[in-house]
Amino acid sequence: MAETQHPQVAPCGSWGSRITSDLIVADSISLSDVFLDQTSIYWIEGRPKEAGRYVLVGQSISDASAKPYDLIPKEFNARTRVHEYGGGAVLIDKDDIYFSNFEDQRLFRIASGSAPTALTPQWQGERNFRFADGLIDSRRQRWMGIREDHTQVTPETQAVNTITAMTPGDGGLGTILEQGRDFYASVRLSPDGNRLAWLAWDHPNMPWIAAELWVGELDAAGTITSRKRIAGGPQESIFQPEWSPDGALYFVSDRTNWWNLYRLQGEHAVPVCPKPTEFGQPQWNFGMSTYAFVDAKTIVCTYAENGGGVLSLLDIQRGELTRIDLPYADYASIRALNGKIAFRAGSYAQASCVVLYDLATKQQRIFQKSSSVADDPEISNCFSAPKDIEFPTENGKTAFAIYYPPYNPDYRKPDGERPPLVVKCHGGPTAAASKTLDLRIQYWTSRGIAVVDVNYGGSTGYGREYRERLNLTWGIVDVDDCVNAAKYLCKEGLADEQRAIITGGSAGGYTTLAALAFRDFFRGGGSHYGVSDAEALAKDTHKFESHYLDWLIGEYPKEAERYKERSPIHFPNQFKSPVIFFQGDEDKIVPPNQTETIVAALRAKGVPVGFLLFQGEQHGFRQSENIKRSLDAELYFYAALVFKVGLTFPKAKLPAEKPVEA
Repeated sequence: MAETQHPQVAPCGSWGSRITSDLIVADSISLSDVFLDQTSIYWIEGRPKEAGRYVLVGQSISDASAKPYDLIPKEFNARTRVHEYGGGAVLIDKDDIYFSNFEDQRLFRIASGSAPTALTPQWQGERNFRFADGLIDSRRQRWMGIREDHTQVTPETQAVNTITAMTPGDGGLGTILEQGRDFYASVRLSPDGNRLAWLAWDHPNMPWIAAELWVGELDAAGTITSRKRIAGGPQESIFQPEWSPDGALYFVSDRTNWWNLYRLQGEHAVPVCPKPTEFGQPQWNFGMSTYAFVDAKTIVCTYAENGGGVLSLLDIQRGELTRIDLPYADYASIRALNGKIAFRAGSYAQASCVVLYDLATKQQRIFQKSSSVADDPEISNCFSAPKDIEFPTENGKTAFAIYYPPYNPDYRKPDGERPPLVVKCHGGPTAAASKTLDLRIQYWTSRGIAVVDVNYGGSTGYGREYRERLNLTWGIVDVDDCVNAAKYLCKEGLADEQRAIITGGSAGGYTTLAALAFRDFFRGGGSHYGVSDAEALAKDTHKFESHYLDWLIGEYPKEAERYKERSPIHFPNQFKSPVIFFQGDEDKIVPPNQTETIVAALRAKGVPVGFLLFQGEQHGFRQSENIKRSLDAELYFYAALVFKVGLTFPKAKLPAEKPVEA
């Protein structure tokens, strides 16, 4: 669709847009882990149309006519609940596939294309064993990885995490190789099979705060005979240990403020490429990968630079980076084999996609996209291009955000009008805003509404010092930065202060509610499965995050009063603006009773409140109809109560159905 010669003049927020909720969910999937072997590329996709089922999909890399195919039958869902956030649910070893099944959390094996066979016993309900982040010890013919035991969990006791080895076919729960720490991750076996590396950490730390790298010697039976801490400690986070093809151990450490690459050389860790940038990421999930070995002398890696991701080749001996010129702003799940690189990537104009890049020909090939909407020029011509901003905030500091101006070629705003503003707060709170195409952002901007995605203090990508701004200050620093981002845009004439709202999910939902309760700026807000009662969260959440608030707010119950002071649920009388809530009834991270309690309190006070409780949803919505309802309900809510505009809905142009091949 060419830009309209005489675009219609219409109030911001009322523009008609083809980017509808129907369009967003009609062709959308999520993409996570990517894998690569000699003949094929694989990825995991989450399918909202199949109630959020996660499926391993494969495709030949040599046959140009080959089509993608499912590798897991329809009655299975390849998703683990270790740490609740999962990741690392699938392992591909030659012709065999190992995966965790979501419904029962049992570990299954598909041998050479046969039907799945359970490797672990059946347990009742959530009192089960869970498995993740596995590898195959081919010398000893066993699976090795993380096991999380929930069979003895009570209100006073937590799940037990171990490194476990399991022989396929014995029907048992395996042999514990390493235990005694609260958490383990990133189990890696050396090429000769004689050494095992892993990460470990304990409460109250999260892995991006303090994690340790350990190495153990393995005897012929595979028992760890000696253990040694290689790196990490109270003020150091270690990420992604990997063995090089020639047997050297590499890892990422933030000991110099920045997550940089190191190599173990004798007894010392030697920096490979010192650089004030981030080669690591917060390890919310298993299986994360920001680098891989092309060969013993070359690494392919991604790192954060100027608010976006860069993909480069690293000459290990020289410590020199050579950028790979590709049109993406974010990279993840980096794999390499036989001169080819596989990864997940995206940009503001390209939804997340699975890509294979050939180092010899310098050609890329996209195998799967999370959405094909951007392929239609009638849609992509409506995309708003992001702009990085740095703005002043409290205590003489600056913070960062990604700003999306309102844009639609068919419309323009009346002279002098400033657009409404949506302030987005990412979750975590240790996470970061992404520049990969998010149709939910374009849903707003194409209607004449500006969006700013804030990387408040505590976000990833700007060094450890920036992350530590949130230490004991959650509900203060993040709130101030979101308010100051909005104020900056209003001062610059890019947004209307009288029509600024704030929205976020999970930890971003908490920031939203805290901003509405403790600051008098925003005219409305939306909490998607957000925390409203920090004290209740400290008492009732899963093991992985059960002490995270010690770092974010203070030790509980010692600082119980501070928890109450930071909890919006205790201050319903301070809410002045309309709020809409979205919640899953099976959420184990932020239980639904938190949302139900604050909704009741606000309604009793007379604050305009919307509340949608979705059956069968957990922390983050995965079902098409629920995603659609959330988008439309939030737009209608703000349009009626904050933006004060009528809505225009041209007929949506839906993409053609794509059959899923079994």
